[in-house]
Amino acid sequence: MAFRMTESVEAPQLHVPSAVHLPSDHGYIHSVESGAAVDGPGMRFVFFTSGCLFRCSYCHNPDTWKLHNGRSVTLDEAMAEVKPYAGFLRVAGGVTISGGEPLMQAGFVGALFRRIKDELRLHNALDTQGFLHAHVDDNWFDPIDLVLLDIKHSDPAKYEKLTAQPLQPTLDFAHRLKRLGKPIWLRYVLVPNLTDDADDVARLADFVADLGSVVERVEVLPFHQMGAHKWAELGMKYPLQGWPTPSNEATAAARSIFAERGLKVF
Repeated sequence: MAFRMTESVEAPQLHVPSAVHLPSDHGYIHSVESGAAVDGPGMRFVFFTSGCLFRCSYCHNPDTWKLHNGRSVTLDEAMAEVKPYAGFLRVAGGVTISGGEPLMQAGFVGALFRRIKDELRLHNALDTQGFLHAHVDDNWFDPIDLVLLDIKHSDPAKYEKLTAQPLQPTLDFAHRLKRLGKPIWLRYVLVPNLTDDADDVARLADFVADLGSVVERVEVLPFHQMGAHKWAELGMKYPLQGWPTPSNEATAAARSIFAERGLKVF
């Protein structure tokens, strides 16, 4: 393989883009789901925040890209939405904050996680690609029990073509989670002819295996066309219109590459 996926030796402090929402007393929520079963362990109450700097070719939620496409909510209002489910969630699952990209609103999301932990005593999961992690301190992660980490490709050039952003900040974030001892569920979307090359998958599998025991599982998620209609509704051309879904054999082959490195794969 041409290079090793490593942590930056001296990673520069990431400049916080002007599009990022800084206040902690209110934020923008695109939608919520009260009975999600695929966003962390057990049944989850999921806040989908709005705002994302990525422009992924296969994005199934392009309607979350713009921060102010979401409804403005205060911390108290967000807590009021999840509180009725707290008793059930305490034994059945927990809360996940997804997006969009939650770190676009790190002040609000961090404050919401802390109140959910302190007041409702619920399991908290963060669903992120980690690109903006450098503008929050380590204490920000204290109330977070699990990170659903999305690494979209292992090759920097292909990653940037796929997402319009560089790969390295996400790799640095993975190393940071290892240092903090935060459990990770690694998520990888398998797209035919884009992310399914065996060498690319093996490179990522090597990187993930090197993170050690913090990686609790790897989820290889077959690409689908379920979000195509949203691009059309927004008047945008979908880059992967008509693109095939991976075969069962291709999905099994990718999963086996991770499994060969001792990783628990789904």
